[in-house]
Amino acid sequence: MLATSGLRTVGAVQPEPLATDAALADESPQPTGLPVDWALAARTAARLLPPGPVVTPEEALASVQRLRADAVVAETHVRAVTGLGEGTPLLAADVMDRPGWVRAAVHGMSALTAGASLPLPSPAAHRFATTTAGLQLGAVLGFLGTRVLGQYDPFGGADGNGRLALVAPNVVAAQQALNVPLDDFGLWVCLHEATHRLQFTAVPWLREYFSNEVSQFLTVSEASAAGMLERLPTALRVARQSGGDSAALIELLQGPEQRLVLDRLLAMITLLEGHADHVMDAVGPAVVPTVATIRERFTARRRGGGLVERLLRALLGVEAKVRQYAIGAKFTRYVVDEVGMGGFNKVWTSPETLPSRSELANPTAWLERVAPAKA
Repeated sequence: MLATSGLRTVGAVQPEPLATDAALADESPQPTGLPVDWALAARTAARLLPPGPVVTPEEALASVQRLRADAVVAETHVRAVTGLGEGTPLLAADVMDRPGWVRAAVHGMSALTAGASLPLPSPAAHRFATTTAGLQLGAVLGFLGTRVLGQYDPFGGADGNGRLALVAPNVVAAQQALNVPLDDFGLWVCLHEATHRLQFTAVPWLREYFSNEVSQFLTVSEASAAGMLERLPTALRVARQSGGDSAALIELLQGPEQRLVLDRLLAMITLLEGHADHVMDAVGPAVVPTVATIRERFTARRRGGGLVERLLRALLGVEAKVRQYAIGAKFTRYVVDEVGMGGFNKVWTSPETLPSRSELANPTAWLERVAPAKA
C-alpha cells in the first residue's frame, strides 16, 4: 500500500496518491482464534492518529519516491554485508501513511495469531472480549502509529508472504526532530527493515518456525490463565522491586511451559533485532555518510520523551525492545569479530542453531556449542 496522505501538505495542489486504500480491500482480516475485533481496532487507532508533519506537495511526493528506491538500494548493501539472499529477487517496499500502517499491522497480527487454539466462550462473553480487546489494541496502535518508522511483516501483503512497510510521515518527522539529512536517514531506516526482510526470505524455515512458536505461546497461555492469577501477587511484588520492568512482569506471570516458549521467542526476536541493528551500522559511512551522527541522536531519542510517553513505552514493552536491540547487537558483533559473518550465519542453519537467551548474554557459550568455522 502506497500513499502520501499521512504527510500534511501546504499549497493548493495535493500530490497524486501512489495507490489507494482500495488496495487493502482484499486484505480484510479473517476471523482467527484470538477474541479480537480487528476491524474495531483499526477504526479506533485511525481516530487516535494525529496528522503528520507539514511539507509541500513536492516534498511529500519526493519523500515517498525516495523511500521506495532506498528500500531496494538498502537490500543490495545488506546482502553484501550478510552474504544472505543470493539469487533471490529484490522486492519493492510499500510506502504508507499512518492509517495505512495501522491497517497493515492489524492484518499482519490477525494472520500471525490465526493458529492459536483457544477454547470458545459463550457468545456474550465472546462479544465482550472481542470488543474490549479491539479497543485496547486500537489504543496501542494509535500510539505506535506515530512512532513506527518501518516494519517488515513476514505475514503481510496481498499474498500473505511478507511486506516491507515504510511509514513516510514518521520517517520525515523523525528526520526533522533529529536534524539529520533525509537522504541518509531514510536509507539508514531501510537498512534495518531490509535486513529483517532478508532474514525471513533467505532463511526458508524461519517464517513457519516464528508462526508456530507464537501460536504455541498463545495456546499454552490461555490454558494456564488460572495459574497466572495465582502468580500475580508475587509477580507484581518482584516487578516493583525491579523498577516496574514490563517485560520482567510478563515473564513472571508465565507458567513453566509458557516460559519455555517465551524464552525461545524472546531469544529469536532479540537476535533478529540485534542483527539488523548491527548490519545497518556495519554498512558504514561510505553508504550513509552521517551514520555516526544518526546513531547517536537516534539512540538518545529512544531514551527520551516526556513522562507520559516514557510510561506508555514501558507499559507497551518498548523499553524492553530497546534493550533487545543492544543485547542482540552485542552478540552479533562479538560472533562476527570471532568467526566472521560467514561463521555467524551458522545461526540460520536450523532452529537448533539459534542462540538461547543465556547464550545471547554469553556468546562464547554459543560458539562452543555450535562451533562455526571462521569465515
